[in-house]
Amino acid sequence: MAESVIVVDVGSGTQDILIYEPGRSLENCPKFIVPSRTQLVAGKIRKATEQGKGIFLHGHLMGGGASAQALKKHVAAGLRAYATPQAAVTYHDNLARVEEMGIVLCQEAPESATSIWLGDIDTASLQQATHAFDLEYPLKSAVAVQDHGFSETESNRILRFRLWEEFILQGGDLRKLVFTEDIPEVYTRMRAVREIVPGAVLTDTGTAALLGITADPMVKPYLNQGIIAVNIGNSHTLAAAIRGDRVYGIFEQHTSMLNADSLTNLIQRFRSTELTNAEIFDKGGHGSALHPDMRPGWEFITVTGPRRSLAKSLKWYEAAPYGDMMLTGCFGILVGMRIL
Repeated sequence: MAESVIVVDVGSGTQDILIYEPGRSLENCPKFIVPSRTQLVAGKIRKATEQGKGIFLHGHLMGGGASAQALKKHVAAGLRAYATPQAAVTYHDNLARVEEMGIVLCQEAPESATSIWLGDIDTASLQQATHAFDLEYPLKSAVAVQDHGFSETESNRILRFRLWEEFILQGGDLRKLVFTEDIPEVYTRMRAVREIVPGAVLTDTGTAALLGITADPMVKPYLNQGIIAVNIGNSHTLAAAIRGDRVYGIFEQHTSMLNADSLTNLIQRFRSTELTNAEIFDKGGHGSALHPDMRPGWEFITVTGPRRSLAKSLKWYEAAPYGDMMLTGCFGILVGMRIL
């Protein structure tokens, strides 16, 4: 019999949490939608800025996003920022670049600095939340984070899409990107979560979202002919051409740079196999990767994600597996673990 699993899909705005309990319908499994760790860290940095205090960042590599913006404003205000090297790579893989940002690297906090712990998963808070509702905290954990890959010299956008391209050329099976055992060394953010939660299953948020879309019962009948799956997240929009169990193409752009018209144009060019990597990258996005075997077509388009209203006028099918759109990624992780 399958064991209970706490599944956490870490986004830029929220962390979406599902406690999967075997034998209970997914609709009735406990769920939490709460601010992501980067939002919480950003709040602590802003509070220190308002109080005119220095900060000391320690712990683990995690997602930057909101906390990076708060940190830049903190330093711009003339206040001191200290960080351990282990935590500092949150803001750049090259520590020399981190120091150029005005962050002082050290291992211990100066007495006057506010100490702030970094990490994508706060197990103590999760345990406290579950225990508050008389829930048993699962022994098994599964987590999704957006991992660009590690490179001290190369743009993480270039690296991320080289990794996606390699994945597509090697067969495009999303389940192979759900790591139950060894995590490739390039995925340092996933490995940092594994340090916090030993034995956790790890994957990318993009992988989780795409697998989750395929779990929607209205989507499944179209998989054999091929679908375009679109996840419009708070920070990033990811689209993939999927047929059966195989991804033939993928592109990713920052959601803030899109509207209904520009998204429609990108999808149309993607469906016709005309979309190039440069077309996305040169406009500040992550990129695009298409397999040589991808052919024009892909009539069925489905969308999910917290910013899916951007595509409301386009009349695409809104995927909500098991009746809960915000947990699409969590369900996708369970699909990748072959639980669903």
